[in-house]
Amino acid sequence: MSARELDEKSYNQFRIFLEQQCGIVLGDKKQYLVKSRLAPLMAKFELSSLSELVNRTLAPVERQMRAAVIDAMTTNETLWFRDDYPFKLLQSKLLPDFANRKTPVKIWSAASSSGQEPYSIAMSVLEYQQKNPGAFPRGVQVIGTDISTTMLEHCKYGHYDNLALARGLSAERKQRFFEAGDNGMLKIKDQVKQMVSFRPLNLLNSYSLMGRFDIVFCRNVLIYFSPEIKTQIISQIHGVLNNDGYLFLGASESLSGINQDFNMLRCNPGIVYQKK
Repeated sequence: MSARELDEKSYNQFRIFLEQQCGIVLGDKKQYLVKSRLAPLMAKFELSSLSELVNRTLAPVERQMRAAVIDAMTTNETLWFRDDYPFKLLQSKLLPDFANRKTPVKIWSAASSSGQEPYSIAMSVLEYQQKNPGAFPRGVQVIGTDISTTMLEHCKYGHYDNLALARGLSAERKQRFFEAGDNGMLKIKDQVKQMVSFRPLNLLNSYSLMGRFDIVFCRNVLIYFSPEIKTQIISQIHGVLNNDGYLFLGASESLSGINQDFNMLRCNPGIVYQKK
């Protein structure tokens, strides 16, 4: 067995560890995924094999290594304005409900990854305000959370290269919301950045310190969890949503068999859930 292969016993132990730590469920025969995500860490920690990396990760004393491994396994690629319809619905249906609120409107991006979703939400709000002067007199707050501290630092930095900017971002939005940054990259303009804050959160933990929200984006996250963990997460999101608040899931995700405390609103296009 090569240094970058993982034996069945180590893989199964790692599957249990990953589910316990962050709820992610790895299926059978997904060693290739672990290999692709963790192989770069072998050099970082000067280890000779993937099995050694995994086995040392399971030891409670290896905190730095554990954090790096969880970081690598939970970091996902994302797009600007992913699937498009949630952001169209945000502007056409949801934001008008809150436009005259005398308190701040709060929106949560529950898995912000490298920042594209929360910044896309903020851009959508700014576009709405341009067409509706005076909307949101107390402002809009967008909060992005992620389990990965590396990704959160990237989000806060707010710089993106040409490859990242090419994924879902129109030329018009690129020109309006970005300016020259470091090392040939473009950075988010302050008017967008000031609307968004970031903080670490493991979705398996309590949300009680998050406050309450009017809209929650929890998109393309539930697919990684077991049915029991999905139920727990949605129940906790329900608890932090204000009355009649809205929830967006990913295009392939559903609340069917998970939670009955939301009304499913079929829109054209797409679906959004409203708290009962």
